[in-house]
Amino acid sequence: MVNRLLVHAEGHTEESFVNNVLRPHLVEKHGFHSVSARLLGKSRQRTQRGGIRSWPLVRKDIIRCLNEDPDSIITTMVDYYGLPQDGEKSWPRRKEASSLPFPQNARLVQEAMGSSVRGNMGGGFDPRRFVPYVMMHEFEALLFSDCPSFAEAIGKPDLAKSFEKIRKAFPTPEEINNSPEQAPSKRISALFKEYQKPLFGTKAVQEIGLGKICDECSHFAAWLDQLIAL
Repeated sequence: MVNRLLVHAEGHTEESFVNNVLRPHLVEKHGFHSVSARLLGKSRQRTQRGGIRSWPLVRKDIIRCLNEDPDSIITTMVDYYGLPQDGEKSWPRRKEASSLPFPQNARLVQEAMGSSVRGNMGGGFDPRRFVPYVMMHEFEALLFSDCPSFAEAIGKPDLAKSFEKIRKAFPTPEEINNSPEQAPSKRISALFKEYQKPLFGTKAVQEIGLGKICDECSHFAAWLDQLIAL
C-alpha cells in the first residue's frame, strides 16, 4: 500500500496544520509518499464560513475518494463539539456519545464512523485505509499544551500566564471548552483580538512541537501514532 494520506479537514486552520506541520513530519520522518488536506463542506468556499456537513454527505465524499484512489489512506480532522447529533444530518453515535466522558465520547464516534464507511465499501476493503479522527473541541485547544511557547509564537509573551490559567482549569488541553462562547479560539481572541486562526495556529504548533502536544494531548497522540504505524 502506497502511503498517500488525504486529510478531510473542517477548516482552514486544520488545512494549514496539515500542509505545514503534519506533511513534513509524516513525509520526511515516517515514509509517507504524500500528505494533503481536503476541506469539508462550506469551508471549501474561501469567502464563507460554515459548520460541518451531515454525515451522509461526508461519508459519500470519503467513499468517493477511497474508490478514486485505491492506494490512498483517508483520515478526518473534525470538531466533536460541532458535529450534528439529531435527525438525518447526525454523525454516527454522536448523540449517545454526549453522555460519555472524554475521551470515550470521541472514540465512540470514531469507531462508528469507521464501521459506517467499512459497511459501504464492501468486503474487499482494507480497513486500514480509513482512520477517523475527531478532535474533542477546536484545533486551538492543542496550543495550550505549552502556554509560554504559544504566547511567544504569536508575539505576546506577556499572555503566557493568562493562557496557563485557562489550561489549569481543565484536566487536559483537549478538554478546554464549556460552551460555544467559551471555545478555545474565543478564549484566545478575548485576550488577543488580533488573533488569526490559520496564521497564528500554525506558527504556534511549529513553536510548541508535535512532541510536546502529544505529551499533553493523549487523544491527538493516539491518532498520530495510528497514522505513523501505517
